[in-house]
Amino acid sequence: MTVTAPATVAPPAELLTDRVAHWAARTPDAEAVAYLGRTWTWRQWHERIRRLAGALAAFGVGRGGVVAFLDRNHVAGVELSLAAASLGAANAIVNFRLAGAEVDHAVNDSGATVLVVGTELVPLVESIRDRLPAVEHVVAVSPDGADGDAYEALLAAAEPREPSAEVEPDDVALIMYSSGTTGLPKGVMLTHRNLVAHTVAAHDGWEFEPGDKNLVAMPLFHVGGSSYVLFGIHDGVPSVLTRDPDAPSLAAAILAGANRVFLVPAVLAQVLQSGDEAIAVFGRLKTFTYGASPMPLPLLRTAIEVWPDTEFIQVYGLTEVCGVATHLLPAEHRDPDHPERLVSAGRPLPGVELRVVDPVTLDDVAPGGHGELWLRTAQVMRGYRGRPDDTAEAVTADGWFRTGDLGRVDADGYVYVEDRLKDMIISGGENVYSPEVERVLAEHPAVLEVAVIGVPDERWGEVVKAVVGLRPGATATEDELIAHCRASLARFKCPRSVDLLDALPRNPTGKILKRDLRTPYWDGRDRRTV
Repeated sequence: MTVTAPATVAPPAELLTDRVAHWAARTPDAEAVAYLGRTWTWRQWHERIRRLAGALAAFGVGRGGVVAFLDRNHVAGVELSLAAASLGAANAIVNFRLAGAEVDHAVNDSGATVLVVGTELVPLVESIRDRLPAVEHVVAVSPDGADGDAYEALLAAAEPREPSAEVEPDDVALIMYSSGTTGLPKGVMLTHRNLVAHTVAAHDGWEFEPGDKNLVAMPLFHVGGSSYVLFGIHDGVPSVLTRDPDAPSLAAAILAGANRVFLVPAVLAQVLQSGDEAIAVFGRLKTFTYGASPMPLPLLRTAIEVWPDTEFIQVYGLTEVCGVATHLLPAEHRDPDHPERLVSAGRPLPGVELRVVDPVTLDDVAPGGHGELWLRTAQVMRGYRGRPDDTAEAVTADGWFRTGDLGRVDADGYVYVEDRLKDMIISGGENVYSPEVERVLAEHPAVLEVAVIGVPDERWGEVVKAVVGLRPGATATEDELIAHCRASLARFKCPRSVDLLDALPRNPTGKILKRDLRTPYWDGRDRRTV
């Protein structure tokens, strides 16, 4: 299935800004983007981006420069990425939930000289302003662009500027800060070439149709936001950007016509628990793409049954490859002959090579064997900003990116992601892959969410512990859940203990924070996985 733009087919893109300029010329009065009640046509949006580029150039931003964005989702964040890219500069998008010390690390590490910050976060920036020596200009932006908005005033006063002729596809356009398991986040440098290749390849197997609207709800500091917003831009369809991925915002966007979306599985679980009205609203979606954290199999089965007309696409990937590396397409979600594929991550995107490598010997494992997943593609990052040693450790000399994820590939090319290399539990010399145990526990009717971790044990080195959140009104005991596992798993894989929590800790993208769950047990101990 090929991707067909609703207007005229655009020429191939090389730079991040090519498609905005194309649609501004071809369909100038068509809707480009909507945000909090404001809507801009392609002509209007292109003008805003050109004006912002002019303002940045007046601030001294040029090729190789960096600007930064700190706010919840805002159209200004997308405009800043595109405007900076048109000058050959990069936008470093900072997680708005970080504390002051974490914000100054990201901003300083990026080398940003201009910081666009939401008015809600201005007090935080003021509190660390003396710790941001490279930042020469701070511009505040309000959610609604009301009178007195410094960002809107900046655009209004600026001279529009065309893209620089010096910009090349291998210039860095985005810097995304990874939420690594240890240490301070690393700045992942993504180029124009990386991002355009990802946009084209991740479109494989589905298409926008006339009348579609792309719903962008994931945070822009995550590739699920900043990479996904490029899909609508690439194809010339309107994008609806929500400030937060909360239920009212999502429902309002869907009722306004947005029908293609990428979200984390946790959102899907919330919808299914919200009653018939919410389920009916989300039934209007043509495509529900999900990823960034595992989808419990019972939840996925329920969603497929409840929304028979919705196309489900699962994606697996990492920030270092701009987002998506493999996908499980709609027909594969509803294939009665291969229900086992619902727990796979699908097959690699076009142009993505994949190897399964023994992490010790660095040799390819036998077909069907377990090992670390390695990827080679035009989507692989330029590197970690200012960290050549970390880059060399992650990307081999011949271009293979070591994901740190353990998995296998079956005879038909379907990828099964088993665990993080750093999260694998080694109990008495036996390897335990936490997703396998989590899938079994998720089948228990009382279980809403689950995380499996390793905890220290004097005899076995470490043993399996499950941390479980129960469905509202449901009950289950520790012994009952352990017995449920023993009916399906080898004894060494089964939890020795189960903690029942009201809710599992998650980061802003919905990923369960296993590090936080492990810390009380491993604090002060020597363990490679902490």
